Amino acid sequence: MFNSQLPNMSDLPTSRQLIGSTLVAIAGAAAILVMVVLPSEYGIDPTGAGSAFGLTEMGEIKVQLAQEAAADRVSEPSKASDEAVASGAPTVGQGNAPAQADAQSPNTAGRSDQTEVVLKPGQGAEVKVAAAKGVRIGFNWSVRGGVVNYDTHADAPGIDYHGYGKGKQSGGETGTLVAAFDGKHGWFWRNRTENTVTIVLKTSGAYTDIKRVV
Repeated sequence: MFNSQLPNMSDLPTSRQLIGSTLVAIAGAAAILVMVVLPSEYGIDPTGAGSAFGLTEMGEIKVQLAQEAAADRVSEPSKASDEAVASGAPTVGQGNAPAQADAQSPNTAGRSDQTEVVLKPGQGAEVKVAAAKGVRIGFNWSVRGGVVNYDTHADAPGIDYHGYGKGKQSGGETGTLVAAFDGKHGWFWRNRTENTVTIVLKTSGAYTDIKRVV
């Protein structure tokens, strides 16, 4: 037999209380959706809270990566782009900072390329190299006309995102990227200033391809 007694009707919540609790729960879920989920997952920030906590930039990066993956599935780079990449010919213009020794070290022997990207205010762009696991990619990128936010990362079939590092308001970075797996490895930049900027990327290493994907 059960010794517990049935609760009194007066102890149970009324219909009005249940409706009120339900409405409070719905309002809380909606607030989380608008202030956290939308900015961090989709880069949509109607309240401005996402930007205040750095969530909007995270969402924008995810959206850019998703667009890149979709573009890779449905299209191939143009013949002209392939020929330009294969030739390794530098683009017009020179960067403010020369490539450092790290970008020319024996550990990154192979090909060398220079890529130039122009970003209008609010615009983002991404450049990726195709490399096998363990390949060392020396890089040096600099910004003419301002600073940018950046995210160095990689992806591969079955791996949507692998981060190497990120930063804000940078005028350039130099180092060596060691490929964590067979896939695409590179840099995403976004111009948060009010001026048009130019990014000059110099790379060197045993990678097989380099192209702008966004």
